[in-house]
Amino acid sequence: MTLEVMATAKQPIPLDLAFRVAPGELLALVGHSGSGKTTLLRIIAGLWRPDVARVVVDDQIWVDTASGVDLPSHRRRVGIVFQNYALFPHMTAAGNVMAAMDQPDKREAARILELVNLAGLEDRKPAQLSGGQQQRVAVARALARRPQVLLLDEPFSAVDRATREKLYSEIIALRAHLAMPVVLVTHDMTEAQLLADQMVLIDKGHVVRQGRTADVMTDPVALRAMGIRELASLLPATVVAHETDGLTRLMTAAGPLFLPGVTAAAGTKVRVRIMAHEVILSRARPEGLSAQNILQGQVTQIVQGQGPAVMVHISIGGDEIIARITRRAADQMALGPGDSVHAILKAMSVARDHIAR
Repeated sequence: MTLEVMATAKQPIPLDLAFRVAPGELLALVGHSGSGKTTLLRIIAGLWRPDVARVVVDDQIWVDTASGVDLPSHRRRVGIVFQNYALFPHMTAAGNVMAAMDQPDKREAARILELVNLAGLEDRKPAQLSGGQQQRVAVARALARRPQVLLLDEPFSAVDRATREKLYSEIIALRAHLAMPVVLVTHDMTEAQLLADQMVLIDKGHVVRQGRTADVMTDPVALRAMGIRELASLLPATVVAHETDGLTRLMTAAGPLFLPGVTAAAGTKVRVRIMAHEVILSRARPEGLSAQNILQGQVTQIVQGQGPAVMVHISIGGDEIIARITRRAADQMALGPGDSVHAILKAMSVARDHIAR
């Protein structure tokens, strides 16, 4: 089932965009608040009609303002996971799932709950579940509609960071069982990088850039236009001295860094922005390399992303940095939580604007 969307509107939010999502593909709509992301989901679901619109799933037209077609929302096979989950508080997990079925079936509800790792919790009510478990019930309820399209409206924003990162991995695993187009609304670039095959950057209802996630994330013009930087970490440091070779020596909790382009006076506390793709990892401390910046840390988490990339979270002297490396590299090093690792950063890869007060 392929989803094709085209929408144009003047009010309440100016819109002018189009995109296509293939079966089994996840597209992330990324933009700031008020950019029109949620409005687009409402258009797909039939909850709002813009001035001009065309939404087609395979050869089924859901809305086409040119020909007067507008399928009511209850006739569109759409599964929606809302930001606040919108679960029925008086119903159990199984009850919430069955409420979305055309013909309620307790065994089928149990099967879907097992798919989202909630086996054994069928009889618990939302108040008896954690935020992450409630989110999974919401996903299960959306899937219970046997949707042609799955819509996710900032579904991870209500849970803490640790739960959110665990849910990312679960959503990636769940996608192996989904054959429908998935549209994710988010303002979180990390989230989009990890989950999306395609990305659409939206600003005030207009497309800034769209395409494969890897292509969008390496387009500096598009990212600057959105005020977005590639996934990065901030490492606290103190300026120690400006060396004669043009580098500045800074001290972090895990050791010294030598970086160019630092103009702050000695003693100034700064934050060093380290881009995830600029971090090289090694099990053993490298010898004979030109890189002076080698910080030892401990792997705290590895989050699998779409495609060949993984995000390795590393505790460095009580702070954290993220490295984006290939899955093959992670496998070759046999990295896992708790492992000691050396993070290498080439001095010249850190630009002047990577230093913040």
